[in-house]
Amino acid sequence: MISLDMFRVDFMYPGLDLLSVLGGPVSTVNARRLLLAIAVQESGLEHRKQVGGPARGWWQFESGGGVKGVMTHPATQKAAEAVCNHLRIPFTRTSVYTALAFNDPLAAAFARLLLYPDPHQIPGSDAEEDAWQYYIRNWRPGKPSRARWVHSWAAAKEEFA
Repeated sequence: MISLDMFRVDFMYPGLDLLSVLGGPVSTVNARRLLLAIAVQESGLEHRKQVGGPARGWWQFESGGGVKGVMTHPATQKAAEAVCNHLRIPFTRTSVYTALAFNDPLAAAFARLLLYPDPHQIPGSDAEEDAWQYYIRNWRPGKPSRARWVHSWAAAKEEFA
């Protein structure tokens, strides 16, 4: 497993910073904490391709789920296309889905964009249950593990203490 600090600085921040520069949503400390927790929850920071499944990237996006959602939602489509153009990735579901397995800035930007349309405020560090609900509502995991989430949230909370 990659250290949380290395993941945050080397894998997550470049994509979030790129998204911000291109006019996408700003990544507050609450957004970064939640995104780190979700990456730990989804991939354990070990698997860019889901073991036994179709999901891709540290945040485990599926082509017909998160990829399609970010690429077609009116609140995220333009920012997603700008990120793809900047990274020279064709703005097609197939190209984005394939690239998510190895393009960390793309994966981080799409993860942030998936959270963006949610009308609720991103939870703070003392709101583990609210963060869980935010994750469930936006990621719609097939087999959510509340027990694993407690660990994921605690690790992300400590990383951003």
